[in-house]
Amino acid sequence: MHFLTQKIEFPDVSEASADGLLALGGDLSSERLLHAYSEGIFPWFQDGEPILWWSPDPRFVLYPEDLKVSKSMKQVLRKGTFQVTENKAFNQVLEQCAITKRIGQDGTWITEDMMKAYVKLHQLGYAKSVEVWQDDVLVGGLYGIAINDKVFCGESMFAKVSNASKVGFITFIQNSNYKLIDCQIYTNHLESLGAKDIPRAEFIKYLKPHDI
Repeated sequence: MHFLTQKIEFPDVSEASADGLLALGGDLSSERLLHAYSEGIFPWFQDGEPILWWSPDPRFVLYPEDLKVSKSMKQVLRKGTFQVTENKAFNQVLEQCAITKRIGQDGTWITEDMMKAYVKLHQLGYAKSVEVWQDDVLVGGLYGIAINDKVFCGESMFAKVSNASKVGFITFIQNSNYKLIDCQIYTNHLESLGAKDIPRAEFIKYLKPHDI
């Protein structure tokens, strides 16, 4: 296990454990977070734990051209029940993602320190949000980090009404020019939308300016 120091550097991702755990410690400064994401590394830990840094292999991703939209979802999108915006309520989306209860999780990994760190990244133009509204009420959304013009690293999403987060996710992908959406960890929900595992080395190519 690698213990990080104040110096902003990480071990090579090839040194991660079988489940993807690479290192612990360090901080959540904007500089360290951006360096981590640019190397295919992300933080994920519960409140009260040290900061844990991960780089799983394989990596769970979605190629926009593989996006699956079911017939029922196409009908929902056509109805126009929801309105989708970007970067209109980042803090609210972040807060809702943090308080949303999830199956199999006792607490949240979106701690107060994590929220402060991502608000700072949003102010710097890296962290972005997608909001889903119904009758001017925020009912769903997602947020993540844009590493470059090719990769968007999705962090979390929430929905207060059925289909809200799916509408936001689908609309965001259909309207963006990213080549790859990083979903990080496998979920049935994202697999149903077309996400799949790829080798970590293949994923990391998209993070480098001239590799893809």
